Amino acid sequence: MKIGLISLGCPKNLVDSEVMLGLAREAGHELTADASQADVLVVNTCAFIDSAKQESVDAILEMAAHKQTGACRRLIVTGCLAERYRTELKKEIPEIDAVLGTGEVPEIVNAIAGTGPGRTSAPVTFYRTMPSDGVAALPTYIYDASTPRLVTTPRHYAYLKIAEGCDYKCAFCIIPTLRGHYRSRSADSIVTEARALAARGVRELLLISQDTTFYGIDRGERGALPRLLRTLNQIDGLEWIRLLYLYPTTVDDGVLDALAECEKVCKYIDLPLQHASNSVLKAMRRPGTRQSYDRLLGRIRQRVPGVALRTTFIVGFPGEVEADVEELCSFVRDHQFDHVGVFTYSHEEGTSAYALDDRLPARTKAARRAQVMTLQKRLVSRRHRQKVGERHRVVVDGPAPDHELILKARLSTQAPDIDAAVYLTEADPTALKPGDFADVEIVGARHYDLIARVL
Repeated sequence: MKIGLISLGCPKNLVDSEVMLGLAREAGHELTADASQADVLVVNTCAFIDSAKQESVDAILEMAAHKQTGACRRLIVTGCLAERYRTELKKEIPEIDAVLGTGEVPEIVNAIAGTGPGRTSAPVTFYRTMPSDGVAALPTYIYDASTPRLVTTPRHYAYLKIAEGCDYKCAFCIIPTLRGHYRSRSADSIVTEARALAARGVRELLLISQDTTFYGIDRGERGALPRLLRTLNQIDGLEWIRLLYLYPTTVDDGVLDALAECEKVCKYIDLPLQHASNSVLKAMRRPGTRQSYDRLLGRIRQRVPGVALRTTFIVGFPGEVEADVEELCSFVRDHQFDHVGVFTYSHEEGTSAYALDDRLPARTKAARRAQVMTLQKRLVSRRHRQKVGERHRVVVDGPAPDHELILKARLSTQAPDIDAAVYLTEADPTALKPGDFADVEIVGARHYDLIARVL
């Protein structure tokens, strides 16, 4: 059959989508990007915050329409929304034929066929029936190097999930419930997959998990991440290795030393801190304080010269006041982050913060987000003007989305999709292809982006 898949949410969810596509292809199915031609449509959903849930529901309803107007015979919903609202989805959207949670990725082939444990072909199949006490076991699945996977990112970069799940209890976060306890893959499995990706032309490897610096700790393996980085650093074909989703309590000197010493490991740290006000951090059940974060960021910059720092914050958490936002802005000014993302708090059932009074109006949350982002934009613009005349190495991602004669590229301090980019306005689009590396000179800046010429 022809299978179409929509993947929503984060890169960790994208890897699950790629595994499902690989399993479907191995089972003999054909893949299509045209939803109207698909016999089976799969929507891999996100449910982290309200806007993600709404996007997922909208996508499900849009695909459900193809059961009336297109070739679609089966609609399958997977991922975090399926894990969280299995019963509700079944009740509210009868067009859905199967629901697979985050721990049921291997069941995708059975779901496509309309069969499953204890069932033959059926009009509606729902996996992982809830036990009589209504409390489902946490997911335990994680793929390995032998699992079929169809990489859907551009040929020159790929995400590699080194672990799944999370053991932290942050007040605002539902992820531990949706993804289960933290579980690391073996180093051999990761290295085997990395070598296979490099052999297929991947030049930038992005290591991901819910907390990448916790890698190996659950297995009792001290120093597992630094050892893994040094091994990956030796793989032929790889040019850049990037770490995403680190955690402030697990960024130790061993990790920092590996970042500083391994020439292929990007001097780039993605460290979601969520806030800088001590009272808000405590209410969020986050580790550390403004003072400990100051010390951590100072230690990172000392041990990894030239490092780029990315972080994310949440504004509008219950109990946050204007003084807390001012504290956050002071923190941003002090540390001059290269990349900052700001989310407005989403009141999610199933989290401990759901018991708190979410009294702040949406417009107030949005105004606080704008306050922090306006400050960050001003700080970045100032630093970017100082980069004019500098020379850097970039990777070419391809033509700019809105101008095919301008090439879009990235520094080693810029991750795909989430960070700004470098635009090569005078480059020959036929001379540089996606995945090529080039030396450039920065000639200008526009907001978050840089403009450069190829040397």
